[in-house]
Amino acid sequence: MLGAMTDVPYTHGHHDSVLRSHRWRTAENSAAYLLGHLRPGMSLLDVGCGPGTITVDLARSVAPGPVIGMDASAEVIAEATANAAGAYGAVEAEAGSLTFEVGNLFDLRFDDGSFDVVHAHQVLQHVGDPLAALIEMRRVCRSGGIVAARDADYPAMRYFPDDPDLDRAFAAYGALTRVNGANWDVGRKLLHLALEAGFTSVLPSASTWCFATPEDRSWWGELWADRFTLSAVAEQLLAHGLATPGDLASFAAAYRRWAAAPDGWFAVLHGEVVCTV
Repeated sequence: MLGAMTDVPYTHGHHDSVLRSHRWRTAENSAAYLLGHLRPGMSLLDVGCGPGTITVDLARSVAPGPVIGMDASAEVIAEATANAAGAYGAVEAEAGSLTFEVGNLFDLRFDDGSFDVVHAHQVLQHVGDPLAALIEMRRVCRSGGIVAARDADYPAMRYFPDDPDLDRAFAAYGALTRVNGANWDVGRKLLHLALEAGFTSVLPSASTWCFATPEDRSWWGELWADRFTLSAVAEQLLAHGLATPGDLASFAAAYRRWAAAPDGWFAVLHGEVVCTV
């Protein structure tokens, strides 16, 4: 089905509190593990590209090679296209071919061996069968090419000061991903999945985002407070009986308390793999 990026409900949805996070991402802060493997002239497919900020950066690294960003959401693809034509318009000319399209991660329209690089950032956590997704990514990557994936590991995230309501927020989010059939701990499993997918050459790594300055805490805390009250996360928690409106308000308040704490610190652990086909 066109646009079916995931085989399960998308836990996060596309509220602005989600897209604010996606728009912040760059190749430097979200795909540094891959950059050293890229060369000018490579062709690249970025699956689950969102608003395309990482895609545009990757296009710079492989220019003048062709780059395609793909996502399930037509609305998000429209934003990515506008970004490439507007604020990032110079990159499109620089790259020679930078396009965005709606597509299906589990049934990519491309022939076998079509790309030098196939990349996915924060995608496998949102699907029910990440192994099948990796196998399909491998199919469209040429022999000697690279399949690269980076995903968060939510149970491994750590924060200070401790807060029981933040603990409850994490537990509720984890319960929702299990109801949806998603994989909130896939970051730690990427090496395992890559080997299961048949890759024999896999370079595993890990990296973090850390939010500890007043500005970073405010940004991170507010976007998660909004997710727990305004986004699809909130709607689904209520619909499945996993939280009450009072719970959601307490989760949002906890994120704001954390953001206001002068010693507030939050680390997001990611697993990463660079797989040679």
